[in-house]
Amino acid sequence: MKPDVPQSLHLARLAQGSPGEWVRLPGGRVRVVNLSGTLTGPAETGWLVCLSGEAVVDLPLSNFVRLRPAEGYRVRAEELWTAFGTKDGTVLILTPDE
Repeated sequence: MKPDVPQSLHLARLAQGSPGEWVRLPGGRVRVVNLSGTLTGPAETGWLVCLSGEAVVDLPLSNFVRLRPAEGYRVRAEELWTAFGTKDGTVLILTPDE
């Protein structure tokens, strides 16, 4: 008997199934979101990475970060943030620290 062929998981497509909601990847704490409007980020420390589109991450004290595909920003649990997409199809991934 042949073993099952491993299947990849298309992260952007997974996120697009539930716009505006964090979708947790199976077996871990990593989450993806297809931005729809403004989203308040969870109070967790980890890397926020743009997979597609473009996003603006609003930070305290009138600071912000613009994320384009393959760019990331380290968010901290004690730093409140919100994000919104500036292009259609913006997908972010959050990889919290262990």
